[in-house]
Amino acid sequence: MISLRYHIITVAAVFLALAVGVVLGSTTLSRSLLSGLNDENTDLGRQVTELQDERTALDARLDAANAFTGAVAPATVRGVLDKRTVVLVTTADARPADRDAVRALVEAAGGSVTGELQLTDAFVDPSRGDQLKDIVTRLLPAGVQLPTVSDPGTLAGGLLGPLLLISKEDNKPQASPEETAAALTGLSDGGFVKAAPDLKPAQLAVVLTGGAATGRGAGDRAATVARFAAQVDRSGAGTVLAGGAGSADGTGAVGVVRADTAATSVLSTVDDVDLPAGRVAAVLALAEQVDGKSGQYGAAGSAQAPAPGPPTG
Repeated sequence: MISLRYHIITVAAVFLALAVGVVLGSTTLSRSLLSGLNDENTDLGRQVTELQDERTALDARLDAANAFTGAVAPATVRGVLDKRTVVLVTTADARPADRDAVRALVEAAGGSVTGELQLTDAFVDPSRGDQLKDIVTRLLPAGVQLPTVSDPGTLAGGLLGPLLLISKEDNKPQASPEETAAALTGLSDGGFVKAAPDLKPAQLAVVLTGGAATGRGAGDRAATVARFAAQVDRSGAGTVLAGGAGSADGTGAVGVVRADTAATSVLSTVDDVDLPAGRVAAVLALAEQVDGKSGQYGAAGSAQAPAPGPPTG
């Protein structure tokens, strides 16, 4: 007769066997899983190394391409701005290296830079917009009419455009030296601009800015620069707004312009002025502006082409 003790021992043996089987099975599975993970990790490490090698090779090719473009840039633009005058306007976040390179390329193209004007952080500060507008309206020279639009960037462009650019109709200054000095002094005293002491009006203007605007009020700051540049363009023979990487994004001044068909109909933009190719594009775009044409150039998806074609005539 089978006793209760026998049943208990039998059941216990069955559970013990199951437990041993689970342990053995899981150990085998774990070894197989670990082996598979190790193989996959090795494969991923190999892929990472290959991608790093590819990136290094691409960076080397890009550096070589930039060096070549920089070397041939003066010859590429030679004569396209013959006897043209250009004024440089920079924002607070514009790179000095870009400014110096553009200036040198303008001169290599046969043009001359008549001076520089820097727009300070206060110029694009939304909290100081009303103060900027007040100074602009008080310093307006006789004979200069402000646009009806009331945003700070457009109004400031309406004042500074005629001071920075000569008339495209008769190639004469649009304000007297005394009026120009008074306006620039007032804006300087307000902390909105920094003007070179020898600044003179020119036929063309380049507005140099940085990349994508960041931080609080980024969109408003970018819009101020964009609208300022567009209004300056309307004051003379032509203007190019040039920014670095990220400037064609929605939070960059170039991006704001390219989203506005009214602005792109008159103003040319370049979104890679931090590269030699972009600087060449900026100078060629200035020459294109003289012919009454505009275009959007650079490496961003919103650009029409990397650069304008060679000037005709």
